[in-house]
Amino acid sequence: MPRKLPTRPTNDISQNFNSGVIGIFSAEDVAEIGHQPKLKLKKKLSTMYEEQRLGINRLYLSRQNLAEIVRVVRVPRAPVPISSQDVAQTEDGQHYRIDTVQIVEGCHPAAMDISLRAVEEDFDARLKEDKTDEVE
Repeated sequence: MPRKLPTRPTNDISQNFNSGVIGIFSAEDVAEIGHQPKLKLKKKLSTMYEEQRLGINRLYLSRQNLAEIVRVVRVPRAPVPISSQDVAQTEDGQHYRIDTVQIVEGCHPAAMDISLRAVEEDFDARLKEDKTDEVE
């Protein structure tokens, strides 16, 4: 018979987060008023994640909304709010825009699913450009 902790509900499914580490960043516009926007990433949180299956329904609905969802990851519920305005970066350096954040019921520890869509912008190149502008 499996051992149960006294504070844990009996019907919760254990969730592990073994796929890797993901960083969540807020994107801020640091350009002067009237100039072309310059995005700067400010780190909000770094956490472990578990890769989830990208279902066919979610894939087709995202295509109808002209947003190509490429990954779904499950992370522990965060102490800071995560919104669709944020940017996610996996440990391989790939950047993604957060499309939706959904709370997952019936798993332990408390978790949420984050839908990620591909980013057309190269944040690393923009950051390098900003540094070269400062040197000149």
